[in-house]
Amino acid sequence: MNHPNRPRRLRTDGIRPLVSETTLDASDLIAPVFIDATTDERVPIETMPGHERVPVEQAVERVQEIRETGVEAIIVFGVPESKDSEGSRAWADDGVVQKAVRRITAETDAYVITDVCMCEYADHGHCGLLEDDARQDPVLTVRNDETLDALARTAVSHAAAGADMVAPSAMMDGMVGAIREGLDDAGHTEVPIMSYAAKYESAFYGPFRDAADGAPAFGDRRHYQMDPANAREAMREVTLDVEEGADVLMVKPALPYLDIVRDVRERFDQPVAAYNVSGEYAMLHAASEQGWLDLEATAYESLLSIKRAGADLILTYFAEDVAGAL
Repeated sequence: MNHPNRPRRLRTDGIRPLVSETTLDASDLIAPVFIDATTDERVPIETMPGHERVPVEQAVERVQEIRETGVEAIIVFGVPESKDSEGSRAWADDGVVQKAVRRITAETDAYVITDVCMCEYADHGHCGLLEDDARQDPVLTVRNDETLDALARTAVSHAAAGADMVAPSAMMDGMVGAIREGLDDAGHTEVPIMSYAAKYESAFYGPFRDAADGAPAFGDRRHYQMDPANAREAMREVTLDVEEGADVLMVKPALPYLDIVRDVRERFDQPVAAYNVSGEYAMLHAASEQGWLDLEATAYESLLSIKRAGADLILTYFAEDVAGAL
């Protein structure tokens, strides 16, 4: 039987790479780094095999390990030496992130992004300042506008320490505008903002909360992170961040929200980032340990799908392994 259209003609080894529609490069990836001010040695993260918290003194060494794989960008998360109700160590000049960033930028050529949020620094584990009665209130209330000031102070302190980019992840209304104003007023007009523009209240974050010691002490985050059922709302959130000056637009998580990644890519001109989160990483590792999946192949395919959906940048715990294989 004659078949004038035979797609298989373009699937032979010689032509297949030439007609591949999507490419994944090490330069597309951002590697998370966890800096822990409470330890003087590396501490394995049990729920995220292959990852560790490292002390400030080893921050440069850790980043150099990442750079050797070809990954150019990192994002720094901090575990402070102490916490309080205001999360004041988040913007301290001698805070864990600030000290690590100074060392990393002085001694490596990595592109340094910092996470801007309160959850790792506040003793209640939430992403903003709470109402006084929040611990007894079944409907948790975060003081949105007061939190904006704290986020701006934190971003400015990161920029002053040498951060190349700041990434606010608190999902507070107006956070991008407040941070942009704070950065500009402090003379950091060149520092871009990668906003967690569509961040969902997801069940896939569990291992990260162990890694960064940022789990809520009570309540949950459904009153400021997005409902997983909502797609149109994500477009409203992203639009607001664009209007406030976001330079890069982040969708988190990635794999369960590829439709959102695609929608953001099609509707906005800014670069799109996607966060391949800790739960997505952990479940592939768990399946691999059982012999059910090939870890390297499924990790690569997962990241390729995120890129194919429209992400320009992918923040992933697989960054080093996949970059090395590439």
